[in-house]
Amino acid sequence: MSNAPAPQDTEESTEGLFPIRTVSSITGVNPVTLRAWERRYGLIRPHRTPKGHRLYSQEDIQRIQRVLELLDQGISISQARQLVERPEPAPQAEAGDPWEKYRQRILQAVVRFDEQALEQAYSEALSLYPEEMVTRRLLLPLLETLGERWANRSGTVAEEHFFGSYLRNKIGARFHHQFRRGEGPRLIAACLPGEQHEVGLLLFCLAAANHGYQPVLLGANMPLDELPLAARRANADAIILSSSYQPAAETLSRELQRMARSAALPVYMGGRASIRHRDALTRAGVTPLGIDIGPALARLDSDLRQDG
Repeated sequence: MSNAPAPQDTEESTEGLFPIRTVSSITGVNPVTLRAWERRYGLIRPHRTPKGHRLYSQEDIQRIQRVLELLDQGISISQARQLVERPEPAPQAEAGDPWEKYRQRILQAVVRFDEQALEQAYSEALSLYPEEMVTRRLLLPLLETLGERWANRSGTVAEEHFFGSYLRNKIGARFHHQFRRGEGPRLIAACLPGEQHEVGLLLFCLAAANHGYQPVLLGANMPLDELPLAARRANADAIILSSSYQPAAETLSRELQRMARSAALPVYMGGRASIRHRDALTRAGVTPLGIDIGPALARLDSDLRQDG
C-alpha cells in the first residue's frame, strides 16, 4: 500500500482525494497516460469537481499501482481492465508481446526513414505506458538492436543516426520542458571523449530529473580534464559518465583515474562500456552502473542521499 502524501494545494481538492499531478508523482504515471487509461480502457474512474477536474481516491491509487504490476509482467494494457478486478489473479501475457510489437513498428519505420510512422508508434506508447517503462522496455532494447544491426552489417549507420537524431530531439525537449527544479543531489552528466551517442545519457538525465536529482547535461564527446572545474562551478555532488563503445586505452588506464582524483567527487559510468570494463573502472576509482537506469538510480540514492 502506498504512503500517499496529503493532497497538494488546490482549491478543488477534497479530503481523502488527490489531484492528478499528485497521483502522477506518487505512481510515476504521467497525467496524459492517466487520462488515456480512463477514456480508452476504463481502468480508473476518478471523481470530478464541478469544474471538471479529476480527483483520485486512495483506492484509485492502489488500482493504478496494480495496473503497473500487470504491465511489468508483460500484460498488455487491453488485458489489464479485467485482470485488475480479480483479487488474486494469475495473469498470463497474451500471445504477442505488446512491447515487441512496438519495437517492430518502430524498427520498420526506422528502416524506411519514415518519421511519421515513428512518431505515431512512439507517441502511442508514451500515451499508454509510464515513461520509465517505455524507456526500459522499448527505447533501450531498440538502441541495442540498431547497434547490433550495424555491427553485423544487416543495418546501416544512417538508420542509427536517423533514430538517434529523432530521440535526441524528442527526449531533449521533454528533459527541458518537464524539468522540475529538484532538491536532490546535483549531477554533472557527460559522455566520454570520442563517444557521440548521447541518447542513453539523455534518458538517464530525464529519469534522474523525474527522480528529484538536478542533472547538468554536458552531452557527447566531453574532454575529461574539463569535468573537475565544471563540477566545482556547478557545486555538483557527483559526476556521471556514459559510454556505449570501446573507450581509448589511455582513457581507461590513466585519464579517468586522473580526473576522478582531481574532482574529489564520486564518479560513476553507465552504458555498455561500464559492463565490459568494470574492473578497469573500479581500479580508476569510477563506479560502474551498467545499462539499467532503475538500479543505477538506486545506487545513486544509496551513495548520495543522506536519507538513502
